[in-house]
Amino acid sequence: MSVCITEVIARDIRFPTSRSLAGSDAMNRRPDYSAAYVVLKTNGSTDGSTGGPERLEGHGMTFTIGRGNELCVAAIEALRPLLVGRRVDAMTADMGAFWDEITGDSQLRWVGPEKGTIHLATAAVVNAAWDLWAKRAGKPLWKLLVDMSPEELVRCVSFRYITDVLSPEEALEILRRRAPTRGAREEEMRERGFPAYTTSAGWIGYSDEKLRRLCREGLARGFSHFKIKVGANIEDDVRRAQIIREEIGAERKLMMDANQVWDVNQAIASMGRLAAFDPWWIEEPTSPDDILGHAAIARAISPIGVATGEHTHNRVMFKQLFQSGAVRFCQVDGARLGGVNEVLAVLLMAAKFGVPVCPHTGGVGLSEYMQHISLFDYICVSASLEDRLLEYVDHLHEHFVDPVVIQAGRYMPPGAPGYSITMKPESLEQFEFPGGAAWVTGGQSP
Repeated sequence: MSVCITEVIARDIRFPTSRSLAGSDAMNRRPDYSAAYVVLKTNGSTDGSTGGPERLEGHGMTFTIGRGNELCVAAIEALRPLLVGRRVDAMTADMGAFWDEITGDSQLRWVGPEKGTIHLATAAVVNAAWDLWAKRAGKPLWKLLVDMSPEELVRCVSFRYITDVLSPEEALEILRRRAPTRGAREEEMRERGFPAYTTSAGWIGYSDEKLRRLCREGLARGFSHFKIKVGANIEDDVRRAQIIREEIGAERKLMMDANQVWDVNQAIASMGRLAAFDPWWIEEPTSPDDILGHAAIARAISPIGVATGEHTHNRVMFKQLFQSGAVRFCQVDGARLGGVNEVLAVLLMAAKFGVPVCPHTGGVGLSEYMQHISLFDYICVSASLEDRLLEYVDHLHEHFVDPVVIQAGRYMPPGAPGYSITMKPESLEQFEFPGGAAWVTGGQSP
């Protein structure tokens, strides 16, 4: 009997982070970190049989910040007919074809294509499919990818619209070049972990006293790179940047994140003021859709780098960011793009253009996701840690069965099978919106 997907369950999970202002920035003052959460149920069991006691499931999610999460849930439900009844072995035998089918439905493409709410839903279900595959293989997702041959990896990638900058043959060459030495890098990651930076000290809603305290705590935990949110008021930005510089010292890296609030000329002028604090990069200095605007900012503020990607919604936009020299740091987001397949395409393009990948994880579940991506990128694609870091935020990890582990400012490789995104049943019940206890007893945040 074939193992098939028998049911797709979508849930609206929201955490009331607006009550503590964790996650606050200049654009999003009172976010409720949320997940449009999906479970792909099967008739298979974790022991490889059908009908066994512990059923095989794939878990995935996409990230939002509260209101509108229900739209992503509805979009996941719109994808259900493309999933139920699908044979798992056929799906995993050709994940590239699976991705093409999910993104290529002739009717659903009208509400995309490959962007907006339907693409966020695509991320949730595609990542759930990869989680299912990794659990069935008994491997964490990063190890599942690392153990694949270059040919198998390239088959997972959609090259549609990007062959003018990256052909399948070029992608194969990148992966084959790294293959002989990836065992040594895997061992290095198991021993030392992947370097991280912290955003947790710099949320815009935090007081100056809390900013100082969290900087000191970050230093004690081994972090040497800190990010601060800017963009609400330039005088506040200057004051807060001075505080964080005083706390972390001149020798450590400081990054800044404007979360899209500035116009191009305003971004250039603001960074002229903030350059005094030696920022390594400015993240999302203007509209995430303004590729030429990012390029103009990059030219004007150099040597400060421009970083972006958390709202870059597909590989085509990343292609143009790379082509135009608009981005010095690629902040790919595994819940914004259409899941693992499209992330692979961006990693390979970044490698060709020599742009370091520093994924975005400022959201519930994103650290759990992106640790796998950074590990794979280093081991199989970039083979370099130069200018490469993975963001870390310190809240909401307790809701996951396999939460991230940080040691001395580094992500330690996860060992449990899957994509590390399975939430605890009690957390799903408590924080489901609007009927979960966290919302019934606490009320909806403003």
